[in-house]
Amino acid sequence: MPDPNAEFGKLIEKILRWSRSDENIRAAVVIGSRARIDDHPADEWSDLDLLIVAIDPKPLWEGSDWLLKIGTPWITFVEPTPGDGGYERRVLFEGGLDVDFAPVAVRDVRAMAGHDLPPVIADIFRRGVRVLLDKDALMGDLRDAKAAPAGTPLPEESEFLNQVNDFWYHTVWTAKHLRRGELWWAKSCCDTYLKNLLRQMMEWHARATRGKGTDTWMRGRFLEEWADPKAVAALPGVFARYNDGDIWRALQATMDVFHDLAVVTAGLLIYPYPADGEAKARGWVMELNAGRKNVDRS
Repeated sequence: MPDPNAEFGKLIEKILRWSRSDENIRAAVVIGSRARIDDHPADEWSDLDLLIVAIDPKPLWEGSDWLLKIGTPWITFVEPTPGDGGYERRVLFEGGLDVDFAPVAVRDVRAMAGHDLPPVIADIFRRGVRVLLDKDALMGDLRDAKAAPAGTPLPEESEFLNQVNDFWYHTVWTAKHLRRGELWWAKSCCDTYLKNLLRQMMEWHARATRGKGTDTWMRGRFLEEWADPKAVAALPGVFARYNDGDIWRALQATMDVFHDLAVVTAGLLIYPYPADGEAKARGWVMELNAGRKNVDRS
């Protein structure tokens, strides 16, 4: 198997030639792990993330013929970028080389320069970038703005309580759909919606216990390194197989892990905890589960 890092090096050279020859493209910047040097740098499994600054970015996500000027795409599709309302084109090139092209307009880059960057972009620039091409010296101004605050690392009381109540509401919601026999719907809530709320609580708990500057990355990246060890050890038991009994088991395990983290976090932040609401939600879930078991025995 060819060395992925060497193959990505060759692909970057092709991307650089393409971006130099296309007048619409004004800058090309490597972001993500292939731009990081010390903090979780790229390994053999890493993809290539690219910020592409264009006069008009629409052709880059509305069409894909331009990819043929770079290499041979096996698969390509477009999806929203996290947090900023834009789009990125994801490509799997020949040899299994995966590249994320994130096009952004020149006017938007100039508008951000000298101002607070959006949190997602500020975080990207804080972790490191590697400029491949900058025809109009746009990146200098953007680099100067990267130190702007990237958002509040800990929640306000209202945000914390809203999330806790959201979690407990959806435990009952999941249980009701389980009793109806909607396994897909119930499992999706248990193992996706509730797990996202659990992951957010793990982030808040880490910052509350280890300091608000604790780096919790994004959407669970490197979670095993920064999250509470007890919670991490419990994670194998909070996901469900696709059957009624195991979804009930995973739901209750998820509730227990969330409770432990949320109560500690509330105490450290000196926020009230809706214990009565949790107790009522737990009671409903247990009652619905008990009713299921009684029906099975009858």
